Amino acid sequence: MNRIELQKSIDENVRLVFSRSGGNGGQNVNKLNTRVQAFISLEKLEGLSPEERDQITDKLKNNRNKEGELFVTVQEERTQERNRAIAIQRLLTSITGAALIQRKRKKTKPTKASKEKRLQSKKLHALVKQGRNSIKGFD
Repeated sequence: MNRIELQKSIDENVRLVFSRSGGNGGQNVNKLNTRVQAFISLEKLEGLSPEERDQITDKLKNNRNKEGELFVTVQEERTQERNRAIAIQRLLTSITGAALIQRKRKKTKPTKASKEKRLQSKKLHALVKQGRNSIKGFD
């Protein structure tokens, strides 16, 4: 997956919906459509392998609408332009984050020193616990 190619694809295929938002902005909240909802269809995105699409679909299933589009809602800033930029950036980061395929962890054996250290700490702990026992005849 090429991030630059994905960015271009998002910019070309994103569908933006604007509406009035609450929060900061004073009287402008009641007049201007500053809230941005960004929608994008995963089928229209270029540069993703089928495995990456399946993984994105699985990981971001809670951020999809009935049509299967991935969506983000932003209403943090007072201007529509800033909210639009944030929405597109969030789409990009969520898609790239969900598309990462985790590598399998290679199992390693503990070193001889780490085994000895573990056994030494177990012996020390046993000695501490043994010291807590009452001595017979002094009860």
